[in-house]
Amino acid sequence: MRALVVYCHPKEGSFNAAVRDLVLDKLARAGAEVRLHDLYAEGFAPVLTPAEWTGYLNCPENIAPVAAKVADVRWCDTLIFVYPTWWYGLPAMLKGWLDRVLLPDVAFFMPDAANKTIRPGLHHIRRMGIFTTCGASWWLTRIVGAPGKRTLTRGVGFLLPWTRRMVFAAHYLMDSSTPESRRRHLEKVGAKMDRLIGRRIEAPLPRAPEAAE
Repeated sequence: MRALVVYCHPKEGSFNAAVRDLVLDKLARAGAEVRLHDLYAEGFAPVLTPAEWTGYLNCPENIAPVAAKVADVRWCDTLIFVYPTWWYGLPAMLKGWLDRVLLPDVAFFMPDAANKTIRPGLHHIRRMGIFTTCGASWWLTRIVGAPGKRTLTRGVGFLLPWTRRMVFAAHYLMDSSTPESRRRHLEKVGAKMDRLIGRRIEAPLPRAPEAAE
């Protein structure tokens, strides 16, 4: 297993960091090769520049500004996202990663003379995990439409093979979470990771921080 973990949170020691650590521990204990994109720690620039927009369809030259990250996407067979949900959606940093890294001829193929719509380009990725925290409740997130979740499960998910394995876990009402709710959520993340990996992996739960999110 070759796993790429895309982690997006501005503060080390957050609950999202505890989720990230559990994900990484499960992967390590399963013997997976792992690469981590810690977007805030790396100082990732999320804005698609005018030059990148102009050259967006110029393949393969379009990958030059993010060549190392594209190489990791092409390398992995497992893609995992860990992030907080803000305003029901993806943080700008993570949305920018999608904009700048999942490019034409990398994640999808543009319409051409024989095809009227885009075609998936991530058929080498057979597993995807999505782990997030939400300040809103489950029902309010559902009423709004859960745009962040949809972007990943349906948008990115469409680019993967139909036989891919996908897991999702969210801690709702994060702002009023308790030590017990955070512990239960880490147990849930662990179970979801076992399902994603395809077998039970024994791993201790990391200490959930007192601070929310």
